[in-house]
Amino acid sequence: MMEEEPERAKRWEGDYERTWEVLKEDESGSLKASVDDLIFQAKRRKVSEFHGQVRLGMLLEHFVEEYFYQNPISQVGLITTKNKRAEKLTELGGTPKKHITALKKATQSTCLGEPSLYNSLQLAMETLKHMPSHTSREILVVFGSLTTCDPANIYDLIQTLKAGKVRVSIIGLSAEVHVCTALTKETGGSYHVILDESHFKELLLYHVTPPPVSANMDSSLIRMGSWRVRRRRSQVLSVGGFFCPQCRAKYCELPVECKVCGLTLVSAPHLARSYHHLFPLDAFQEQPLDKFTGQRVCEGCQVQLKENSVFMCSLCARPFCLDCDLFIHETLHCCPGCVHSDKQNT
Repeated sequence: MMEEEPERAKRWEGDYERTWEVLKEDESGSLKASVDDLIFQAKRRKVSEFHGQVRLGMLLEHFVEEYFYQNPISQVGLITTKNKRAEKLTELGGTPKKHITALKKATQSTCLGEPSLYNSLQLAMETLKHMPSHTSREILVVFGSLTTCDPANIYDLIQTLKAGKVRVSIIGLSAEVHVCTALTKETGGSYHVILDESHFKELLLYHVTPPPVSANMDSSLIRMGSWRVRRRRSQVLSVGGFFCPQCRAKYCELPVECKVCGLTLVSAPHLARSYHHLFPLDAFQEQPLDKFTGQRVCEGCQVQLKENSVFMCSLCARPFCLDCDLFIHETLHCCPGCVHSDKQNT
């Protein structure tokens, strides 16, 4: 009788996490402790990775809004491709309302024919090549097709993008395509294929945070102006607005580049949000709660620490819970303990 061949795991099984093997019952037969630990690990993984047809349009609108909230002095342009052609929806600019309006109109049109990845990248490259050398040139492609109809060799264009220091990232809506893998690998971008709608939103929001700046990128000073506001209201129209301090031109919203003198007009909150990405907050150090000798109270929410781990700032050594750690790194961008210590020293 032949011996049974030992069971071997299939190759595709390695891509999936076997959560049923992680769940273990406690002395009372409950799985609550294991489930809580899985939730804790998922939250912690989110912190470690940090350094949202009509529904597709709504997700893209949310991406535009969140992108300009986190990067208020950046610029975005929209390009669509269908029938083997590429067309500009919006020019490169820093006004989110203009892009959101264009996306709403685009959801009413239908996608016909084959897309052209080559024509889309070529059109984007023609715009980005005129940007100053100190800027970050990035292209994010949301690709739902398995084919691309190109008029020339796309691999030659990939080398042109690489030479122009253009980073291309792709979010696939269907399946992995070889040319997309080669494109993102050569240009230093990322390539992901979505699993569901929530995963798509997560991948979009991943590109909101700017990537690390390369060491060989040029640096330059940028002239900016602090706006002056005047408000006079009548019963019908408002004649107030934001005035350029250099040429006195009036604008309705900020940030904006003055069309008369070219000065960039921003406010203090806009500069502060951009500053967070230039000097990100260091990750807090994780320490087991049973080895923590300080006062077991979270510095952020002032709640007693009951989780298995405590997270400490490397500068002020103040303890925080996991939820406050997430809030500080994703929203606040500054350590409350360090801010409190600075106020006491002054």
